[in-house]
Amino acid sequence: MHRFFCFWLFCTAATLSAQPTALSPSPSALLQLVDPFIGTGGHGHTYPGATAPFGMVQLSPDTRLEGWDGCSGYHYSDSMIYGFSHTHLSGTGVPDYGDILFQPYMRRAQFDPQEYAAPFKKSAEHAEPGYYAVTINHAPDQVFVELTATERVGVHRITFPANREIGHLMIDLRHRDQVLGSSLTVINDRELVGYRMSSAWAKDQRLYFAIRFNRPFYNAKVIDMTLDPYISQRTVSSKAIVGLLDFYSYEGTPVVATGALSAVSVQNARENLDAECPDFDFDKIKSETQAKWAAQLGKIEVEGGTEAQQRIFYTALYHTMLAPNLYSDVNGQYRGRDMEVHTATDHKVYTVFSLWDTYRACKPLFTILEPKRTSDFIQTFLRQYEQGGLLPVWELSACETDCMIGNHAIPVIADAWLKGIRGYNGYKALEAMLASANHDRYGLKWYKKLSYIPSDEEPESVSKTLEYAFDDWCIAQMAK
Repeated sequence: MHRFFCFWLFCTAATLSAQPTALSPSPSALLQLVDPFIGTGGHGHTYPGATAPFGMVQLSPDTRLEGWDGCSGYHYSDSMIYGFSHTHLSGTGVPDYGDILFQPYMRRAQFDPQEYAAPFKKSAEHAEPGYYAVTINHAPDQVFVELTATERVGVHRITFPANREIGHLMIDLRHRDQVLGSSLTVINDRELVGYRMSSAWAKDQRLYFAIRFNRPFYNAKVIDMTLDPYISQRTVSSKAIVGLLDFYSYEGTPVVATGALSAVSVQNARENLDAECPDFDFDKIKSETQAKWAAQLGKIEVEGGTEAQQRIFYTALYHTMLAPNLYSDVNGQYRGRDMEVHTATDHKVYTVFSLWDTYRACKPLFTILEPKRTSDFIQTFLRQYEQGGLLPVWELSACETDCMIGNHAIPVIADAWLKGIRGYNGYKALEAMLASANHDRYGLKWYKKLSYIPSDEEPESVSKTLEYAFDDWCIAQMAK
């Protein structure tokens, strides 16, 4: 009855239909009803940059280096941009990501982030699904930066001043979290590759990348910042690397850079780049990604209300589709919870599962709007169980952060199974649910012994008791 009531309530606010009605916004109009800046102020912790639906890459400006309100790397009240990095988290309460920072600049290179940060005005900033643009000021010059993305590739279009002969680009691998190890190699005058291993919320994040340019750079420098004096080389492995590239401006002809990611290897990053972005047609990539966003947003059609209310609705819907994020490469390889390389050929593998935050509403919404992805999410859960012994609690980049409470992969699986989403082994799923529920972590030993958690033995005892009881009920429904 409760499930029917929730579905009825949902349908009174939205009409699910494959065919547009006369009152429904057109696909292009849907994009205009999304404001990516909503949530970037206050304590919203969202980012305004470019990404494909559920994409591996989230290419966005970074305006904060740390702090609670810098979790996404961006805050609407800021007026300085440190650069544009390829990974970001949306809506989290703990900071991470911000990998592979690009910062265009003019004149002399600066290595301190406080010195190379560039001012910008809000009036010179624009964002829509799959696209972000801003003019940054390097007095007296201005550089126009545009961003778009495929699922696994971030695409930059950088326009240096037409009246200047040379523009510069910094690639900073030191940005944000603690670097455990990194590498940057100049392959030729159009390509760089490397990796970055880091520790923050995810204690062992592994990221490989391949970067290509539409025209040659010159005077390339790869600098190991741990050495004094700095030494410029073609390849460096270190915990603090900065790359510097020079470009002739060619009277304002844009530089287009494509940066592909992989959690597996540089070769996989190259394959991702070849498959998704073999050329440098920025406008084509932007158009294709925005078409994907229009299709996603068109899964729900709303009628009535003011334009402001529709904007709030579609922006909220947009935010639900920023995560989980694709984690497997075009060849099906991905990094597992055991940190080994595995291959999934029958489904895509995802990461960023904030399950306590999403099991109540977002994941049930996905059973309606994203049944195939829901099946892929659950198959990802089961692979994580096979590789790590437990279902995920708050998984990030193949690492378990153990954030929040409960075992809420359990209700996600049970809800999907009861709704007929069964593209996985049900007995394996039940086995994984029981394994997680019978573990002794986070007060479970008291819960199993007493059927409740004593407050003098475990923090958050009442909340944990409630969450585990609900999880157990879900296991019972699955077992039936």
